[in-house]
Amino acid sequence: MNRVYDNEVFFNQYAAMPRSKVGLSAAGEWHQLKPLFPSLQEKKVLDLGCGYGWHCKYAEEQGASHILGIDLSGKMIEEARRKNSGARITYRICGIDEYEFPEGEWDCVVSNLALHYVEDLEAVFQKVFRTLKDNGVFLFNMEHPVFTSGQKQEWLCSEDGRLQCWPVDNYFMPGARHTNFLGCDVVKYHHTLTQIFMGLLRNGFSLEAVQEAEPPEEMMNIPGMKDELRRPMMLLVKARVKK
Repeated sequence: MNRVYDNEVFFNQYAAMPRSKVGLSAAGEWHQLKPLFPSLQEKKVLDLGCGYGWHCKYAEEQGASHILGIDLSGKMIEEARRKNSGARITYRICGIDEYEFPEGEWDCVVSNLALHYVEDLEAVFQKVFRTLKDNGVFLFNMEHPVFTSGQKQEWLCSEDGRLQCWPVDNYFMPGARHTNFLGCDVVKYHHTLTQIFMGLLRNGFSLEAVQEAEPPEEMMNIPGMKDELRRPMMLLVKARVKK
């Protein structure tokens, strides 16, 4: 996985984003993601790619008995411990592909904006299925295939700088995409909707919810937010295990 989040320049740019400074209330997808959470009272929660730990803290506030947040970035984990520590929260520097995924360990596995950094997505689905208890929930939000398909993941603009359209290209050619994110070269991985949904179904999950992120009306005054309605940026999925 990409270690760009430990790059000082990139991390400082990321830290300046509203969702980094304010938390979940500043995330345009939170109003859709929050209702998808199952009851977490006395549940064990694993957060894959926890970042600043906002979802870990939310899980603790909802009564989870133990929460583990893992992230490949030492800088992210440092910020998570500083901003969102808790008596029932543990943070660990660990990549998603490095975690051991013990069998039948967790009631809920959450991942927010991390899975598009994973090349072998189906391998992650297999491991998450194994580590969830019976009736456990896998809740994730990743960049939408419409967003990731283009090679540059940027708007096409007119000569005077107006946004014209979002290019979808090489859709059925999954794999690495080199993108310019916060001024740095960042490698993400494009996966088709078929890969995502059939990957879940092949590995024993049942789908309970699929949503495409739409910013709420109260955020429409933020510069650029209305343009987020022109193409989906994020894909929210809730899946359940029946063993």
